[in-house]
Amino acid sequence: MAGKVVLITGASRGIGAAVARKLASEGATPALVGLEPDELKKVAEDCGPDAGWWEADVTDLESLRTAVEAIAERYGRIDVVMANAGIAAPGFTRSMDPAVWERVLDVDLYGVWRTVHLTLPHLLESKGYLLLVSSLAAVVHIPGLASYNVAKAGVEAMGNTLRAELKHLGVDVGVAHMTFVDTDMVRGVDEHPVFGRVRTGIPLASRVYPLDFAVDKFVQGIKKRSRVVHVPGWIGPMKIFRSLIPHLVELGARFNVPKADRAALADIEARGAAESSRASGAGGRADSEKATRR
Repeated sequence: MAGKVVLITGASRGIGAAVARKLASEGATPALVGLEPDELKKVAEDCGPDAGWWEADVTDLESLRTAVEAIAERYGRIDVVMANAGIAAPGFTRSMDPAVWERVLDVDLYGVWRTVHLTLPHLLESKGYLLLVSSLAAVVHIPGLASYNVAKAGVEAMGNTLRAELKHLGVDVGVAHMTFVDTDMVRGVDEHPVFGRVRTGIPLASRVYPLDFAVDKFVQGIKKRSRVVHVPGWIGPMKIFRSLIPHLVELGARFNVPKADRAALADIEARGAAESSRASGAGGRADSEKATRR
């Protein structure tokens, strides 16, 4: 990774920030893109004097274009892009705030597309590597996270398509699938009075993996220009049986969703739809504030 310029979106916190620090320790030059300038600055300082940061919103094409152009001008190249920016907002589709439902897709799916669109010319020039961050949610569709499930399934499809389209041009494409990892976003979901209990009641989703474990998998995948990154490894074999998974989810939902549905309606009655279904964690709050200002 020595000398490689790695552009990471959603780099203020969580996976993005931790991967940037790890790659910097191995000689890479992180170019950090995100919403929280104070946090971005801290991460950049941890990554050394060559690292840079740019405040940009992946839902705003011109904001993101300005950042990408500035990164290319500063470093003269972009070798790796990790399209990582994402939010999660818990809520049942019939009752959650429609604006929040759509915002998740705008960040998690269309934000990835905008990142690809703007950085691809630079990756074509460097014969680089593109890593799109999907999720176990693309395979296992947990009730109460419909917008997140839809977005991450779309990201997986985008990555699979791009891999075939770009291979002959020298650009490798990877898709990362991870289950619940110890980040601000996951902790925020767990703090929700209704949906935190829904997650912990589902066997495949009940365990939260350490951040360092996930970071090592991501960095290894980037260094190898892997077509997939699985955190943990059992997600790979699970994909083989994905046609059976919705039936298992539906079976389990019979026991916990009716109660959770009533609890969600009560929470909305008490706190309002926007607050009950707002994006989780500190990063989610930053995104909500950004969306409100626009």
